[in-house]
Amino acid sequence: MAATIMDGKRIAAQIREELKAEVEALRQRGIVPRLDVILVGEDPASVVYAQAKEKASKRLGVDFVWHRLPATVTEEEVLALLAQLRDDEAVHGIMVELPLPPGLNKDRILESVPPLKDVDGVNPLNQGYVALELDGLSPATPLACIEMLDRHDIDLSGKEVTLVGWGATVGKPLLPMLLSRRATVTTTHSRTRDLSIHTKQADIVIAAAGRPNLITADMIKPGAVVIDVAINETPNGIVGDVDFAAVSEVASYITPVPGGVGSVTTMLLFRNLLKGIEMQRRNKR
Repeated sequence: MAATIMDGKRIAAQIREELKAEVEALRQRGIVPRLDVILVGEDPASVVYAQAKEKASKRLGVDFVWHRLPATVTEEEVLALLAQLRDDEAVHGIMVELPLPPGLNKDRILESVPPLKDVDGVNPLNQGYVALELDGLSPATPLACIEMLDRHDIDLSGKEVTLVGWGATVGKPLLPMLLSRRATVTTTHSRTRDLSIHTKQADIVIAAAGRPNLITADMIKPGAVVIDVAINETPNGIVGDVDFAAVSEVASYITPVPGGVGSVTTMLLFRNLLKGIEMQRRNKR
């Protein structure tokens, strides 16, 4: 029996309607949510992602400000802009599009994103909150993985989860999120010997390694849930880490690429924006 497709576009549409009501409620209180996105250089994928956020902002009723800086900008100039946005009370959320051009210290720049306006949870303080199960703004892509499971009533408690990929964007912050749901988690990476040993035992496989078709049907336990987070550009188009067609015949649930986790991620950036507004207001009291 073919797997149930976990339709990220459908889930994103549901979240959008929920957020629109929240945005309208804020506007009635005289608060106009605003997201500022910083793009350094002209990385094609980053331009597309920023445009998607701008489009989503308009649909939600959120003000969107795009700061497009040349690749020749200095690190000090980027930090000065972040300081300006930090102190501007009209700005509620800030996101720096990655990757940054060579010569800019990514860690230093991300550390300068103010935690209460950090809609993508990149500031180390927010990353620490995730690890300690404290309230903060969590990274949106890992949140989207959890959201996909929640929207399909898939309980993580006691489940065997194999996480394929140990990157700073997905794998590392997702691990404590899974543990907080009381999953039993095996983390794997590029040096893992015989990856299939770990994936075959898993009730849930989450792939975020950035290697096209890394996960094949013979690596999946029948009935397992498969979440594909990766977005890989190939000559044949965009694909994930999972051999979608073949694994769909083995898994019980599976996310497509595109149209899966990525669609939900964008909406959760805006959920973080609205959460940040309330945290900022509480911080003033």
